[in-house]
Amino acid sequence: MNAEKNELVEAMYSFIRQRAGLGFGNYENVSAYRQEQRQITKDRHHAEALLAFVARSESIDADKIKAGLSAYAGRLSWDDKGLSYCAGQFFPTEYRKAVCACLSQTLWHWFREDCECDTREKIHKAARRQFGRSIVSKWFN
Repeated sequence: MNAEKNELVEAMYSFIRQRAGLGFGNYENVSAYRQEQRQITKDRHHAEALLAFVARSESIDADKIKAGLSAYAGRLSWDDKGLSYCAGQFFPTEYRKAVCACLSQTLWHWFREDCECDTREKIHKAARRQFGRSIVSKWFN
């Protein structure tokens, strides 16, 4: 892995592993709080799976990852020093989603260009083999 890709991947790993910082006082009851926690944890697992694939794929370089950063309204950006994120509504519920959206866009283009998946169906099939139905249904639509 080249140095810039390594830095970018490590920065993304650090970003998705940070604590969400949910405050119990923002929720009506324990059930709503726990539901939000479960979704945030699920987003983390999705982001880690996508990022692990990108990290080990030699044909995905830093430029391809940076091109994917335009997803999620461009809120996630890389300035060669680190990642920065501009929150929309509520940081704890969206920061991992931003990583997933950016990586899925990177992978969509990679499947299309490098894996010769020229249709949406072929991209979905290839992604499903790598990530499973849950990730594909959420991030590859």
